[in-house]
Amino acid sequence: MNIFGETVKLRAMGPDDAESLWRWNHDPEVMRWMDDGYAQPLERVRTWLTERPRNGYGDVLFGIETLAEQRLIGLVRLRDAEPETGCAELDIYVGEKDCWGKGFGTDAVRTVCRYGFDKMRLHKVSLTVVAGNVGGLRAYTKAGFVEEGRLRSVFRRDGGWHDKIAMGLLEGELRQRGKLVR
Repeated sequence: MNIFGETVKLRAMGPDDAESLWRWNHDPEVMRWMDDGYAQPLERVRTWLTERPRNGYGDVLFGIETLAEQRLIGLVRLRDAEPETGCAELDIYVGEKDCWGKGFGTDAVRTVCRYGFDKMRLHKVSLTVVAGNVGGLRAYTKAGFVEEGRLRSVFRRDGGWHDKIAMGLLEGELRQRGKLVR
C-alpha cells in the first residue's frame, strides 16, 4: 500500500532499501541529532529489513519517496502503537542531504500522521527531538506538534549536552499550510 502526500509517497521498506539505509546510518551529518547506536554491516541491515515483521498496528515503517523523481530519500515510522491508549511514537529522517530544507520531511510527517489518525484510529502521536535540531523542530511545528516538556541535558553531541523536547499531536490538531486538516 502506498500513501500519498503533496510531495512524497510513503511505501513499505524492504531488503532492496538496505544500501540506502546503511549509507544514511553511516553518515555523521544525517545522524547528528539521532540516537545512532552502533554501526552495523550492510548484511545486518539487509537481514533486519528481510526478517522484520510486516507492518502492523503496533509498528509501521515506510520509505519516503519523492513524487517527482520516485527516489527514496528517507524513512518514517509510527511505533509502539497501542490500541488501548490510541498513542504511537513517531520517528523520521531524511537521509538524502540534497533534499533537506525542501519540505519533504514536513510532508512526510503530515502524511504519516494523517494515516495514523485515519487508518490506525490513533488519538495521539508523540516524539522527542533534540533542541538543536532546528529543521526537525520546524517540520514538527508546521504539522501542528506542540511542546509538552523538556528533558534536560540527555543527549551528548559535539562535545556537549543537549536537551530533548517532548512533543505531541492530538487527533484534530494536524495542520496543512497553517490550517487544521479535518
